[in-house]
Amino acid sequence: MTRDEALKFILEAKVIAVIRMSDTDKLFKVTEAIRLGGVKAIEITMTVPDALDVIRTMAQKKAPDVLIGAGTVLNAETAVAAVRAGADFLVSPITNFDMIKACRKLDKFVAPGALTPTEIVAAWESGADVVKVFPATSVGPKYFKDLKGPLPQIRLMPTGGVSIENAKDFLDSGACCVAIGTALLDKKAIAENNWSVLTQKARQLVESLSGIQS
Repeated sequence: MTRDEALKFILEAKVIAVIRMSDTDKLFKVTEAIRLGGVKAIEITMTVPDALDVIRTMAQKKAPDVLIGAGTVLNAETAVAAVRAGADFLVSPITNFDMIKACRKLDKFVAPGALTPTEIVAAWESGADVVKVFPATSVGPKYFKDLKGPLPQIRLMPTGGVSIENAKDFLDSGACCVAIGTALLDKKAIAENNWSVLTQKARQLVESLSGIQS
């Protein structure tokens, strides 16, 4: 998938699920459960054991309406490896300019991480499609409203501290989409193999964001 296609998909979907798990067997079941609930942009972090193999397997088996991305990408080499494994998009908690440059060369969507206005502008001007504001739990939705005043052209995505309850608040405050992990992946339900709980949480999240204009 091209950079523009992935950007259009993510802006319409409004949510990326961040999957950070050590049990890769359950990981596949988790992603299927949330897909059934309507969350179809899936980020596999590079902290997952054998993350590239997981991305490769998921990319080969994914449904046509699903995006598989790589998260916690810290450098250009990892970005290239993830794209070769089949990643449709790349996300990072930091701004690494070489990584952004590699993604642009590969025509892949990239969302580097930043927090301050100076960092956010630097990431955007270097070629970010969306700037991941991390950790969003430290600033809250109002920070996004404050940023959009002087920086209306920059697409912002909160990560860290996003929940099913506050995701809409971030979008209403100017975020173009959200990334959500822990709040979506109910640990108790996963331990008990209760996949319907995850599907319901995903459905609740998607429904809460419906009708919001990008």
